[in-house]
Amino acid sequence: MIKMNRNYYFEYRGKIVTKINYKGRTFFDKYEKIERPLTLQVMNEHIERKKIIAHDLINRQRNIVENIVFDYNGIDPERFWNRASLLLREEGFLNFTAYHSKTRGHLHLYIHKGHTTVAEAIQLGKALSMKLATKLPKQWRVFPTDELPSEFNILNLPYELYKKERGASWARHM
Repeated sequence: MIKMNRNYYFEYRGKIVTKINYKGRTFFDKYEKIERPLTLQVMNEHIERKKIIAHDLINRQRNIVENIVFDYNGIDPERFWNRASLLLREEGFLNFTAYHSKTRGHLHLYIHKGHTTVAEAIQLGKALSMKLATKLPKQWRVFPTDELPSEFNILNLPYELYKKERGASWARHM
């Protein structure tokens, strides 16, 4: 259901694969880029928890982003979903979906934006995050981000659907 680049994927190795210096900080990457297509078999191995697989949020060939993602790591996912969905509807976003991540109660909220430049997606993500932070204690990160190296704008594939909003029921009220 998530629109993503399936030409390659990242696999968690559990050890340092590369060392990256970015903006005066050192980052240690534990994901290895696999230059093979992300197939259904690989996704199933992730769901069965045999491997940890991540996808790239940035389409590097075209330098665009399809989704802005909130990585929620707080204690009340239901409250986060309610506040975030109200904010997103107010801001005119009709298509967004939340998925369970590996840790119980943590969510990945995908805002389906479509062909957006990376710079615009970063700016929009920061603006939405600031608006949401006025209503809730900040317990999330937003992707894509320019605070981390480009190689870190990846997310683990989700495990199962939490809730989704597809706009048809709300569109008539706008």
